Amino acid sequence: MPRVSVIVPALDEASLIGRTLGRINRDDNVEMIVVDGGSRDRTPEVARGLGATVVRSRRGRAPQMNRGAEKAAGEILLFLHADTLLPEGWIDRVREISAWPNTAGGAFELRLDTTLRWSRLIERLANLRSRVLQMPYGDQAIFISADLFRRMGGYKDLPIMEDFEFVRRLRRQGQVRIVPFPVTTSARRWKHLGMWRTTLVNQAIVLAYLLGLSPNLMKRLYRMKSGDS
Repeated sequence: MPRVSVIVPALDEASLIGRTLGRINRDDNVEMIVVDGGSRDRTPEVARGLGATVVRSRRGRAPQMNRGAEKAAGEILLFLHADTLLPEGWIDRVREISAWPNTAGGAFELRLDTTLRWSRLIERLANLRSRVLQMPYGDQAIFISADLFRRMGGYKDLPIMEDFEFVRRLRRQGQVRIVPFPVTTSARRWKHLGMWRTTLVNQAIVLAYLLGLSPNLMKRLYRMKSGDS
């Protein structure tokens, strides 16, 4: 059975990282790597207490994920956001789909951790995009063979949209398959601005990327959505 390295980029996620890591199978064929981007809370201590290897990196999802991949010993890499929970049986699905012919990589369907009615619409649209366009986003737990990830050069060192850019390149390598079970991710950023404003900001970021506009402009838009400083 191929070993799976679960790589979690984290920054000040002490309140959530324990729950996220607690859903990961802990056996000889699963490795947990938390890449800390300079947390000011107890994120590293909580992660180590749950058996994860903690490595340091400069802040930013792309450099943090690439740093985790450098340290990973697994044949399959799975990139997991710190506020996202894997479903039961995830590891069997990852191994199974990774072995299918012409598979470049994959991800899971999306579910938001809220009962608000608008969340079901967001989920349907995200899952439709993932299946029809083969364009999952980072909050859907993207996985790929370690060999292919390294041949592709990993994630581009972008301040934002690193997952979008990566999956566009990944599609050229083969099929990007979607596991028919959802990860559950936090709706905190949707709640911050509301459904429609968040949707508009998301689409503005994608459009800015496709038009080749400044990454710093895209980062400012993202901070507007997320409430980051």
